[in-house]
Amino acid sequence: MASMEQLIAEYLTYLAVERGLAENSLSAYRRDLQRTSGYLKQTGASSFSEVDRGLVARLLFWLREEGLAPRTVARHIASLRGLFRYLLAQGHVQEDPTAHLEASSPWARLPGVLSQDEVGRLLAAPPTGTHPGLRDKAMLELLYAAGLRVSELVTLRLSDVDLEVGYVRCQGKGSKERVVPLGAEAQKWVRLYLSSARPVLAKGQSNPALFLNRFGRPLTRQGFWKILRAHASAAGIDRRVTPHTLRHSFATHLLERGADLRAVQMMLGHADISTTQIYTHVSRAHLKAVYDRYHPRA
Repeated sequence: MASMEQLIAEYLTYLAVERGLAENSLSAYRRDLQRTSGYLKQTGASSFSEVDRGLVARLLFWLREEGLAPRTVARHIASLRGLFRYLLAQGHVQEDPTAHLEASSPWARLPGVLSQDEVGRLLAAPPTGTHPGLRDKAMLELLYAAGLRVSELVTLRLSDVDLEVGYVRCQGKGSKERVVPLGAEAQKWVRLYLSSARPVLAKGQSNPALFLNRFGRPLTRQGFWKILRAHASAAGIDRRVTPHTLRHSFATHLLERGADLRAVQMMLGHADISTTQIYTHVSRAHLKAVYDRYHPRA
């Protein structure tokens, strides 16, 4: 099997001979593709056939985090799409993981997301043998399970969570209320927090807030930010993680696994579906597969 370097060289020869690209354009393609292959190798990929949509998404977020200009990121997208179209046509890969990318690049405006592995590490970071750690575990599980904004998380009341039915009720922007389902893991950890940690943190005080700080008062946005940064660092995630990062990850991972865009819109509390559509970069290939499978005249 040809190496990444060999396939890039083969593609550049094709661009020069068959497409007649100028040397300046070839040099730009070469730089972009060498940067791309370097990142792919860092992630453990040894060949282009190992690259999937998730890895392409992480590559583009990495380019954004490297501080590249939107025009430069767009050029990387173009070079990557061209390379994979060539590799697919020549039989070097079985599928094109860039097929869902558009020629214009909204990538520079896309929110950062964590991979499912990074989310797993983050959720495993709090020390659940302590009362604050158990609270933090419950908060992170709930935030990721429901895609809440940090303001919605810290204003939750005890009465907003129904662990028997499995849902959380929150007040979003414009005081609009919405109900979001909770998965089994989030239910389990919130239940443990309520039975073991919260009574200790409450210090005998009566407080309707769901999550309390060490003084028995409602946790603040700033307090949660500090908690999140500490656990992200403990999880070995060396890039900026915000409460919104988990919200974006919630939406992205749902769409990656086939969730309906309208359902995700409702769970996020977006008034306009166009706001939710920033996440469709991860789902277009999946939607095409669903269409081909289920439409009677596909």
